[in-house]
Amino acid sequence: MGIITGYFKEVIMVFLIVFIHEMGHVFAAKWFKWRISKIELLPFGGVAEMNESSNRPFREELIVIVSGPTQHLWMIGASFLLVQTPLWSTADHQLFVWHNLMILGFNLLPIWPLDGGRILHLACTYKLPYKQGQKLTLLLSTTGIVIIGMISLKLFPFHLNLWVVLSFLCIANYLEWKQRHYIFMRFLLDRFYLEERHLKRYSLQVHQNMKVRQVLEQFRRGHKHTITIDRNHCVSEKMLLDAYFNQKAFDRKLKEVFIS
Repeated sequence: MGIITGYFKEVIMVFLIVFIHEMGHVFAAKWFKWRISKIELLPFGGVAEMNESSNRPFREELIVIVSGPTQHLWMIGASFLLVQTPLWSTADHQLFVWHNLMILGFNLLPIWPLDGGRILHLACTYKLPYKQGQKLTLLLSTTGIVIIGMISLKLFPFHLNLWVVLSFLCIANYLEWKQRHYIFMRFLLDRFYLEERHLKRYSLQVHQNMKVRQVLEQFRRGHKHTITIDRNHCVSEKMLLDAYFNQKAFDRKLKEVFIS
């Protein structure tokens, strides 16, 4: 299509920028020994999917996220150097910088699954329990899509590419919302089999009539939990997860499982 319409150079340029952007994520993920599922390259950006469940340290995840956008900085800098040579024309330079800025700005929007949306998710789950942070991320992301959609309807009602991108983001957020329970289960399951790490201690004060699943919904990422039942009985995180996965006691009260 690029060759037919005379935009071959622009198409190659955009995919090169997107490829380098995603390789930034990949190299950072490989550095921390993350499991990479797949990499998708799209005309308006890309998605590097990691087979992780939000139990990695905050610092690691932040580095992996920002390693994509930071690639645009050196690419723009390289273009400023190349334009001084016969190899790179002023028109090429301006187009290359424009595409970099557009892709960078788009990816930093606080909308899932863009890099800005992943940073939003990281921020929401930093202080809030994981399940609440996950839900808040998707609500804020959906709000962002609605706002951009309203602005686009007013200013660019016939911009086909823009509506294709917004449709993709709507589908991605819908699928993430639909799979939110499965994602939370993966978060818990990974914690159950996770190797012991040096994590911050976090104490949960709960009532004996609370159900096991209600306590698990208060779990926070980056913390190791100690559950105190009515100030008398202490239960470890592993014991609660074992009751959930092995004893199938997710809807049973704490007193029925841990207090004889």
